[in-house]
Amino acid sequence: MAEETAAALKAKERADKKKKNPHVWPELPFKELMCAVVVMFVLIVWALLLDAPLGEIATPSRTENPAKAPWYFIGLQEILVYFDPWYSGVVLPSIIMIGLMAIPYLDTNPKGVGEYNFSARKFAMVNFLIGYFMWMFAIVVGQFMRGPSWLFFWPWEVWDDSGHHDEITLFNIDNKTSIIALAIYAIVGFALPKLLKMKWAKNLDWTRYTITISLLLLMYLVPVKVVLRQIFHVRYLIATPWINF
Repeated sequence: MAEETAAALKAKERADKKKKNPHVWPELPFKELMCAVVVMFVLIVWALLLDAPLGEIATPSRTENPAKAPWYFIGLQEILVYFDPWYSGVVLPSIIMIGLMAIPYLDTNPKGVGEYNFSARKFAMVNFLIGYFMWMFAIVVGQFMRGPSWLFFWPWEVWDDSGHHDEITLFNIDNKTSIIALAIYAIVGFALPKLLKMKWAKNLDWTRYTITISLLLLMYLVPVKVVLRQIFHVRYLIATPWINF
């Protein structure tokens, strides 16, 4: 009797565990298939109800204003507003790709491997979602809020060249002030996770910790620069005859 009770309890524990953390196969592919069907249905209905925004045949003598890239590149075009072209067009995308490829080598914690849940990877999931929404935000702004001459327009405003959206004069912060501010930003960013004794920081050696923090500081510097540009009209933090940042 006792053995049957123990076996029943173990079976119940296995069922509860499976319910909490379902197996990848076949639960996950089925959910992904259902999501794909729903998205495809929405896109088909949307395409049937809306006319394609096709313009006139392109002519070399008259270019479109604003000239926009396809939606999957328009986020990069929006980022060009806030940074020097060398950084936003080459360095930043390279850092993003290298950082994403480095994740499996930086995070070697076996906890949560093979599982599809938030609790086992809170730090990674939160930061990934923040980066994802930052990119989606750049796409939305570039697609729907950039009008002639790439000036900013609210969704309820009419795109025109009447002059009421004159470009704001931008200025560069003094290089010494910027270097001090960036140094404080880097020092605080490096020290804070260790001082707060965050779990993810404890599981990393100093090499992985340094690379991870460097990538995070660069990622969160992007919204900081966007705010400085949009609200305080700062063009560059560091401006030299050779390079701007």
